[in-house]
Amino acid sequence: MGTILDYLREYGDYTLEEKPFSDVDSLVISQLSYLKFDGIVPGPEQDAAPVSLAQIAAHADYDHLYADERYRKDNTALFSGVLKSRRFGGMLLWNYVNQIEPEQESQFSAVVCGLSGELVYVVFRGTDENIVGWKEDLNLAFSEPVPGQRRSVQYLTQAARTIPGSFFVGGHSKGGNLAVYAAMHCDPQVRARITAIYDHDGPGFRPEVRIQGAWQEIEGRIHKTVPHSSLVGMLLYTDGDYQVVESKTIGPAQHNPYTWLVAGDAFRMVDEIRPGQKFMDQALNEWILSLDQEQMHVFVDTLYRVVQASEADNLIDFNAHWFQSIQRIGRAMGEVDGETARVVMQIMRALFDVVFLHRKQQTRNRREAQREKFEEGMAQLERHLKLQQSDRK
Repeated sequence: MGTILDYLREYGDYTLEEKPFSDVDSLVISQLSYLKFDGIVPGPEQDAAPVSLAQIAAHADYDHLYADERYRKDNTALFSGVLKSRRFGGMLLWNYVNQIEPEQESQFSAVVCGLSGELVYVVFRGTDENIVGWKEDLNLAFSEPVPGQRRSVQYLTQAARTIPGSFFVGGHSKGGNLAVYAAMHCDPQVRARITAIYDHDGPGFRPEVRIQGAWQEIEGRIHKTVPHSSLVGMLLYTDGDYQVVESKTIGPAQHNPYTWLVAGDAFRMVDEIRPGQKFMDQALNEWILSLDQEQMHVFVDTLYRVVQASEADNLIDFNAHWFQSIQRIGRAMGEVDGETARVVMQIMRALFDVVFLHRKQQTRNRREAQREKFEEGMAQLERHLKLQQSDRK
């Protein structure tokens, strides 16, 4: 049992014709999209041919691929494994976009990957180390689409023109959300060409967003996978099927694709999300859906403003200088105006109320289940005694 890196070592010599594309392959491609291809892979506006993995490896700016220091070691191993494999070694990449727009509170990146034969995957990157991307994740709780979601529809429409036939679409984290959103809102002719949609632990949508899109048309094509203690992937995900993958770690760290366990050539599945985490997911979703748009805006904007006080542009700097960051955040909390602070406190109390009610209901359900089990046991004992008495007669 291992991870996607072990999967590449063990099954990388199988071509996609010998072993069909799977959910594990999709996670490999989704994680590959986190690499920084800026200046290496051509964008939509460039009249340039797709580039191969070998060309990327030989590029003068090759080391820039691993600018995200958090995952440098694993991402380096991933690219090396993909490059050396028969399965992915012939991959071509094109249509690379990477836009960070703090004013628009948007971080958007996507690329098209041409695999062997006619298999093409349009992959959206999840949230990277930029704090503006984290803010956009929070904005997903709103009804109106965030800039990244609107951009995903435009990107998919344009990318589809460069693909002759059918294709896959997907991503990890916010990338999974963008993939589903783009599929729901793209032109019907483009939607009809989508073979499968891969959503790896991506947030869901408010009910009104699904109603506005073609959710029912694409629901059967969605392959959603979440880790055993999923938080991000179950955010606003109240409808639809999903599969649960075991992880080698615990808690929020399971969001990292490199912790997902692979047994043989498939994910190691478990029956359900951990009970304690599922309880928190349900409470959090109920809380989010109970807030109106104005309350959500106040809460998210205030939280973001406080985090911005750290003066870090990305999460790497935030973590590297965490003590200074926390000090600045503490000072910023004291500068929030009284009315905003009051509203935020009301919103937080609402969250605790929801958690308390869920916990109370959970306790009641547990007691009822224990009572039912006790009564069932007593009934079985009574039937057994009656049979014994009948035999004696």
